[in-house]
Amino acid sequence: MRTAHRIALAGATAIGLSLSPGIAIATPDIGVTGKTIAQKTVAGKDYILREITIKPGGSTGWHYHDGTLHVLVKQGALTHTGPSCTKTQTYGVGSTFVESSGADHVHVGRNLGSTPLVLDVLYVNPAKSPLAEDVPNPGCVFQ
Repeated sequence: MRTAHRIALAGATAIGLSLSPGIAIATPDIGVTGKTIAQKTVAGKDYILREITIKPGGSTGWHYHDGTLHVLVKQGALTHTGPSCTKTQTYGVGSTFVESSGADHVHVGRNLGSTPLVLDVLYVNPAKSPLAEDVPNPGCVFQ
């Protein structure tokens, strides 16, 4: 009987946690693939060069980075929106920009075009940190 009780309690706890209000859910990426071109660690920093492709209608999901990113748009156009939902920038072929680090720089990248978006991205991260930290949508509604 103790085993059955534990299983029932665990199930009830899992259901309760999944229904609890206020639990934020990260937004997944849609139609994003990445390929690492080069990677090296120097003086406690990871330098990672990746080619990122986002399909038409795709999105990176909301996230931030622990390090600084240097981005080159090789193909298509990137629509980049920050947490205020009102500051949206579009970067076309040949554009470069820098994404600052930290949780106060939450953003989403979207491909609103009809062709694949291709980016070359140099991540300059603290050693062994993830490429991105997923976060929930800060409340933006896109048309």
